[in-house]
Formats: sequence, structure tokens, C-alpha cells
Amino acid sequence: MATRTETTVVYAAGAAQGIVLVTFPAASTIFTAPDEYGLSSTQYGTMFLPQVVTAITASLAGARLGARVGVKRVYLAGLAASLVSMALLIASQLFTAEKSVAYGLLLLATASLGVGFGLTVPALNTLTAAFHPRAVDSSVLVLNALLGLGTTLAPVFVAVFVGLGFWWGLPLTSTILLTALLLVSLRLPLQAGAPKAADGRAKSGIPTRFWVYALFAVLYGICETVNGNWAQLDMTSELGASVTQASLALTAFWGMVTVGRVLLAAVQRWFRARWAYHLLPLLLTGTFVIIALLPDDAPALGVVAFGLAGFGCSALLPLTISFAQEELTTVAAAVSGGVIAFYQLGYGIAAFGVGPLRAGGVSLPTIFGCTAVVAAAMSVVSWVVARSRPSPASLHPRPSPASLDARPSPLDAGRGRP
Repeated sequence: MATRTETTVVYAAGAAQGIVLVTFPAASTIFTAPDEYGLSSTQYGTMFLPQVVTAITASLAGARLGARVGVKRVYLAGLAASLVSMALLIASQLFTAEKSVAYGLLLLATASLGVGFGLTVPALNTLTAAFHPRAVDSSVLVLNALLGLGTTLAPVFVAVFVGLGFWWGLPLTSTILLTALLLVSLRLPLQAGAPKAADGRAKSGIPTRFWVYALFAVLYGICETVNGNWAQLDMTSELGASVTQASLALTAFWGMVTVGRVLLAAVQRWFRARWAYHLLPLLLTGTFVIIALLPDDAPALGVVAFGLAGFGCSALLPLTISFAQEELTTVAAAVSGGVIAFYQLGYGIAAFGVGPLRAGGVSLPTIFGCTAVVAAAMSVVSWVVARSRPSPASLHPRPSPASLDARPSPLDAGRGRP
């Protein structure tokens, strides 16, 4: 059993990791401003490639590392890597006059962030599931809601610190939070225990069903990142928004991601998670179409539309992780990292791919419209994911008076009762 302190620290680490994760997209207008870093759209998109490569590598390696050194050490290593990322980002601000040096530091910073995200987030999901074995879906949703809260706060902090004249106050804040978490976490056991195979025996190989979850994670990563990384630039370049309005749109997106996760966790007793898994991709499909058709000089409508997109994204990734962990029990230790790795692959496709498309003359509204097709494909895959997923009752059976009465007794022998 986890202590209340352990649970609190894990949830707090989720929130802090959310702030760190969105620090770079939240500062997109800073990175592309001529009087700051002066990055082109292609350079801005390329900046995320190291993050994607290292995040995928770290996510896939995390389960094996956890088996060797323990989940706690993997989690601590992830926090340390995120801390290095924020330090490098702060240092890059000192070299904005030397563009090549500043860009090199940014690439190193995103690479470190990828390591931090790839190690920390799967470890947090594993710890949360282990701490709440009979409420995996809701507990993972709460963790990811807090991670979403962090992503919501990042653009708010950027807007506040830009107004105060030092945008790098955001990575400085993240540095302080990560340092505090490291110091507190060192004293806690943070043990997840050893996963059990469904039939009591360890099995080798990757189950075929995992690839369905992987495909869903890739599609989701594309949809989330088109919004999360390019919303602000769409607001300023297409909808005539100010930097503050663009930050508000990104805040609305991540804020509604958080609201959706909290809401579903709260109503799971009455509203089945599977229903949300089918409905949210449809909502996201329609929202991408709306964003693509928004009129010029309509920043207020943009804020509303990106908020709606956030609600469409909200519960999809945490539910994918919890569904996979519950179904694929023979590889449960690796499932979270695997799903995160393929989510990062989708992240990379959208983070990097949009830059060259824009350089080639494709407008952001057109890109958002095309992403509606990706969301529609995700809706189709959601039915394949949920089709044969076992129910929580079958995973954690509890004897009931009815089930006890239904069991055959010696007196029933030979009476045709099974």
C-alpha cells in the first residue's frame, strides 16, 4: 500500500512534468520572434526532433531499466533529465545574439526533455496503477489530469512572465519545482511491485493487440500536437490574435484537456469509459474542421475552438494506457512506456512535419483541416481497441452472494446443473 505522501508526490510530479513538457510550445512566439531567437517555422519544428528520438528511446528502455534498478530510480533519472533541460533553456537565453549557439542549446534542451518525459511519465503511470489496483482507469485519469493541469499553467506562466519582462521565469519556476520533487522523492520508497502474468507464467514477445494500441497512440499524438504546438502560431498568423490571445488559446486547449480528464474520472460510475473513447475522437474530428474554417480576425472564436479541441483530446491517452495495462497483463511493465513511445512518434510527425509543409506554402488552416482525417481514423481504431477489452470485473473478480449461490454444490451432482 502506498502512503498518502507517496501518492501526493506522484501526482505533484505529474503536474510538474506537464509544465515542463509544454514549456517549449508555450514559448513558440518567443522562439520565432525576430528580436529573440528568430527561428523559422522549419527550425521551430526541427527543434522537437531530438525530443521525439530521446523520448521514444527512453520510453522503450524504461521498463527494462525499471526491472533492473527499480521504478523509483527510473523516475528520479527522468526528473533529473527534465531539470537539465530547463537549465539549458535558461542558458540559451544568454546567447540569443549568437543564433547558432542558442539553437544548439535549444536542441540539447529538447533532447534532455525527451529523456525526462520518456522516463518519468511511464514510471508515474506504472506507480499510479500499482497504488490503485482496483481503480486503474480513474487513478490514471487523475494523474493525467494533473499532468494536464501543468500543461494548462505553462502558457499562463509564459504570458505572465512576458508581461513582467522575463519570459525565462517559466523554466526557472520549473527548475525550482523539479529540484524540490527530487529532494522529497529521494526519501520515499516508491515501489510498484512486480507485475503478474494473467496465467501466472511470464510470456515473451509483444502481443498482437499491442499494435492496435500503438496505432491509436500515434494518431492521438498527431492530433494533440497539431493543436498543442501550432495553436499559438495559427492564432497570430491566421486569426490576427495578439501574443496574449494566442497564449489564452493554448491555455484553453490544455485547460479543457484537464477538465475532460477530471470530468470523466468523476462520472465513470455512470458514464462508461468506453463510450468516451468512441465519442471524443468524433468531437475532435468536427473541431478540426471548425478550426480550418474559422474566419480571419476572429481570435475569440479561435480560443473557443481550441478549447473544444482540448476537450476532444482529454481522456484519450490516459484511457489508452489504462486499457492496455489492464488487457495486456503479460507485458504490463512495458505497456505504459510502449504507448508513450508511439504517442511521441505521433508527436514528432506533427511537431516536425508541419514546419516543412508551411515552408512549402501550405497554410495552417489547411493543415488543421487535413488533421480531421487523422482524428476520424482514430475514431475507427477506437472501436478495435475497445472491442475485446476485458471488463474491470473480469480483471478483479469479487465474490458476491449471487455468484456464491450460482456455484454447484454436491447436492446438484447429476441433476443436469453445470
